[in-house]
Amino acid sequence: MAEFKGGIGVEIDHIFPVIKKWLYSEKEIFLREIVSNASDAVTKLRRLISLGEEAARDIPDEGFRIDVTLDRDEKTLTVTDNGIGMTREEVEKYICQIALSGALDFIEKYEGDDSQKNGIIGHFGLGFYSAFMVADTVDVLTRSYTGAPAVKWTCDEAGSYTITEDCDEAPERGTSIVMHLSGEGEEYLNSAEVRRILDKYCAFMPCDIYFDDRSEKAEDFVPSPINDTTPLWLRNPSECTDEDYKSFYRKVFNDYKEPLFWIHIKADYPLNFRGILYFPKINTEFESLEGQVKLYYNQVFVADNIKEVIPEYLLMLKGVLDCPELPLNVSRSYLQNNGYVTKISNHITKKVADKLSSMFNLDREGYEKQWNDIKTFVEYGCLRDEKFYNKVSSAIIFEKCGGGFTTLPEYLEGAKDKHENKVYYAQNKVSQAGYISMFEKEGMDVILLPHVIDTQFAQLLEAKNEGVQFLRVDSELSDAMKSEGGEEIASVLDIFKKIVPENTEIKFEALKDTTLPALLNVSEDSRRMEDLMRMYSGMGNEMPVMPASTTLILNSACPAIKALSDKDEECATLLAKQIYGLCTLTQGRMTADSLKEFLSDSYKILSMI
Repeated sequence: MAEFKGGIGVEIDHIFPVIKKWLYSEKEIFLREIVSNASDAVTKLRRLISLGEEAARDIPDEGFRIDVTLDRDEKTLTVTDNGIGMTREEVEKYICQIALSGALDFIEKYEGDDSQKNGIIGHFGLGFYSAFMVADTVDVLTRSYTGAPAVKWTCDEAGSYTITEDCDEAPERGTSIVMHLSGEGEEYLNSAEVRRILDKYCAFMPCDIYFDDRSEKAEDFVPSPINDTTPLWLRNPSECTDEDYKSFYRKVFNDYKEPLFWIHIKADYPLNFRGILYFPKINTEFESLEGQVKLYYNQVFVADNIKEVIPEYLLMLKGVLDCPELPLNVSRSYLQNNGYVTKISNHITKKVADKLSSMFNLDREGYEKQWNDIKTFVEYGCLRDEKFYNKVSSAIIFEKCGGGFTTLPEYLEGAKDKHENKVYYAQNKVSQAGYISMFEKEGMDVILLPHVIDTQFAQLLEAKNEGVQFLRVDSELSDAMKSEGGEEIASVLDIFKKIVPENTEIKFEALKDTTLPALLNVSEDSRRMEDLMRMYSGMGNEMPVMPASTTLILNSACPAIKALSDKDEECATLLAKQIYGLCTLTQGRMTADSLKEFLSDSYKILSMI
């Protein structure tokens, strides 16, 4: 069988419309690409100077710049650099052929494995053509550092081009890209819009960038760089002050609140990335927990919150990451699958965990002051990632209802003589104040778990610590609260059997607190299931109502309970209903009908005084 080999052909008049419409999801990215190419041109020349390349030997490694010039009268936007420039042969090779990257050729010739270290950005050779997303004609005016004749290349939106040599309009060295803006690109004749895009994508590029709106420039106008070429994340942490970090945070995120703390990441071999991550201050539990981690590629902004790099449970962080080895796709906006990405994500998780552990160990008092602002982050991270839990488990603390904080081992050690391996908690300090008071009178601490995620986190801790139980204060009566006795009073039992639901168990106990007539306890397992059903029902799912397992504990040491046996049946029943009503009210289990009846009975009792 005969075999024929060939190459796929693409006609320029077919590919250009695709480039104009589909190359980038956001049209404004064209300016990032053109300025990035200019930055590459400067970086290449700097590299040749450092290597002592013959033609570049006498060029000073200083004074490099990129100029972005807007001319509304001419309807042009121009990006000019004084970098490496191009010869006619290079223009024909890299500009006249789509997707042939000059950066890749340069890397292969001069860099080898050091390409990422030296910051050359371009990959695909497509970025230049993004100019046609906003322009109907593009001029390239270029003069090579080698002294070769200057070249002018002009191309229209159909892909037809002309090349002219010995062009007087070209810069002394470097390249000017002149974009003649089309109807679709006229929005970029707005000075504020161009500046916004430059601030978004180019604020930290490694070469000074100047912006000039010729129609607004005053005669005494003195341009100054609009970007920071040495952003904070490139500096050594030891050189940065607290005010440096706070100032950078305000500048990048426009957040008036100071961050709680930050993590300066400087990863080298086998990874290569830099960054600063901030824990923002959350004022209320209702405030958005969504953060913003800006991803940079050799100081060029790429995207916000790429989930492959930042673990989901850390997306509430704010910060910047500069990852020069990220495997980006053509648009530099989405990651291709790569083991390097996973390693970065794991490294970030480790650095966050190490920071939390360090704060706990070195400044526990300061850590406790910040705990309520970060606890949701920590708990969610532990629930989502076992490795993260293992790293931060020793730094997990709990707020005590009576004040102060405790770790789980500290709590268990302090309670082992009264209720070994049991952790009592409250969800609401107000509605459960009576129960909390009972525990505190006996010298027992109660921790506060006020949020839904707290009880889910408690279940994780039970699974990780064999034999440990988390019990809400109204789920079980501790032995430390009981005294001798607790005999059943038959006549009183008969009265309560008539007024409480059939599924409620009635028990007699003699409590040390003789002022308390009764308690209504709901078993922990039953209440957790009830909460789970309620949560699923709130998500729009119809779930069966599970009857709670409740126990009414009558305090046989309380005079009010003893006195019921001496009352006539009508009075005893009225008082018993009042006692049970107070118990259900404390548990938050009163319905509208039962509350109405409780109030009516209360008024009857008042009339008897």
